[in-house]
Amino acid sequence: MKQTYYVSTVRQAVTGDNEVHVETCQKLPLSQNRIRLGEYYHCAEAVNAARKLYPTADGCKICSPACNRQ
Repeated sequence: MKQTYYVSTVRQAVTGDNEVHVETCQKLPLSQNRIRLGEYYHCAEAVNAARKLYPTADGCKICSPACNRQ
């Protein structure tokens, strides 16, 4: 099932990465601090799309742990 993904426009303080989140994530940034990436079957597709905007984008450890490098 496809899910809608967003990338944060604000870098994480610890890693410096822009995190990719699904729309139901408890850590989803406020609407003014995110960009809609689209609908994808897997977080890896969303992270690849986010890296076109932010080369160090990473999956959220809560909603996209399979795509989180930490």
